Amino acid sequence: MLRVLFNHRSIVQGTPVFRGQARSMSAIYSNAAAPLNGMPTGVAHSQLLIRSEDEVNKSSELQNLSLTGGFRKANLYQAVNDALRTALVADETSVVFGEDVAFGGVFRCTVGLAKEFGRERVFNTPITEQGIAGFGIGMAAMGHTAIAEMQFADYIFPAFDQLVNEAAKFRYRTGDMYNCGKLTVRAPCSAVGHGALYHSQSPEAFFTHAAGLKVVVPRSPVQAKGLLLASIRDPNPVLFFEPKILYRAAVEQVPVEDYELPLGKAEIVKPGKDITIVGWGAQIYALENAIQLAEKELPGISCELIDLRTIMPWDVDTVVKSVKKTGRLLVAHEAPHTSGFGAEIAATVQQHCFLNLQAPVRRVCGLDTPFPLAFERFYMPDCVRTFEAIKEVMSY
Repeated sequence: MLRVLFNHRSIVQGTPVFRGQARSMSAIYSNAAAPLNGMPTGVAHSQLLIRSEDEVNKSSELQNLSLTGGFRKANLYQAVNDALRTALVADETSVVFGEDVAFGGVFRCTVGLAKEFGRERVFNTPITEQGIAGFGIGMAAMGHTAIAEMQFADYIFPAFDQLVNEAAKFRYRTGDMYNCGKLTVRAPCSAVGHGALYHSQSPEAFFTHAAGLKVVVPRSPVQAKGLLLASIRDPNPVLFFEPKILYRAAVEQVPVEDYELPLGKAEIVKPGKDITIVGWGAQIYALENAIQLAEKELPGISCELIDLRTIMPWDVDTVVKSVKKTGRLLVAHEAPHTSGFGAEIAATVQQHCFLNLQAPVRRVCGLDTPFPLAFERFYMPDCVRTFEAIKEVMSY
C-alpha cells in the first residue's frame, strides 16, 4: 500500500506527501539534532563542509583541479542536478530516465532537465525497476551513456537479477565483445527519519558481492557532484547511492565547472593517531560528532576519520595504513550488523594488521531487524552509540 502511495503521490514544494499529510521541508530534511553535552550536532554544524571558497584549499583533491569557473552555493540534491546537467551537456549520447524524473523526481534531483534537454533524453519510465535496469543495460550496451534512477534504494531489489547477473557479468560473459560500462544507477538510500521498513534501507553490501559493479556513496554536495560525474564516465556499471537525508541538510560551495573525484579512493577527513574510524554517507556526521565528544570527554586521544566514499572497490591501502598507525579500528554503517560491509573491512584489516592491533575491531551498525519506524532511534548507529564504542576500544 505504501508503495502505491509513493508512486501516486502529491508533491508539496517538491516534497512527497505521506498518507495525505504534508510534512514541512525542515521536518523531513533537517539532520540537525539537539546539543549533546553542550555540543551542537548534526550536518548543519559540521566542520567537514566546504562553506567558503577559501576552504577549498583544505582539500588536496580540489587543489589539484583547475577550478576557474567559480563556485555556487548548493545542497546535495542541487549538486546532483548540476552533475546530471553537466553530463548531458558534455555527452550527447547520455540519457536520464526513471520513475517521475521528467517532472523532477520525488526529491527534485532532475528538476528542469526534461525542459532543457527534451523528453527524448530525460524521460519517465513505467513503474518497473527490473525494466529500468534492463533498459539501461541495453542502452549502455549499444553505446549510450545510460543514467537510471531508482526512486528509492529499497525498490532496487526487483532489479537485483538484472544488475548482478547481467550488468555485472556482461563484459566477462562476452569476452569483452560487449559491455554495459556506461550504465550508472542512482538511488536515494538510508534513513530519513520516518521512512520505516520500505524507505530507509542501506543495500550497498548486497551489491559488493557481484564482481563487475562499482558502488559509491557521497557525503556532501561537493562530493556528490564530483563522484557522480566520475561514476557516469567510469567504464564500468556503477550504483550511486545518495543518502536522502542529506539532500537538503546543508549547503557547500560547489565548483560550477565540470570536475571529477576519484573512485576507489577513500578520504581522510580528519587525521588522528589513536583510533581509526571508518564510515560513509550520512554516517560520517554521526561519527564526526562522536569523535568531538570523545576528544572532549577523553582528553589526549586523537581520532582519525576516514570517509570510504567508494564501497566497491574500497580503498584497502588507506584504511590499512591508518590502522597500522593507530592500532585500533571502528567501522560504522546504517545497514544491519550481520554481513554488512563493515564485516569485510574488519576481516581485511585483521588480515593485514593483526600484529598492529591493540584492540578487537569494533562495528557499530544497524540492527538485524526490519527497519523500524517507532524505534528508529534505537536502530540508528548514532553519535552516542559510537561514542560508547570508542570508549570501549580505547579502554580495551
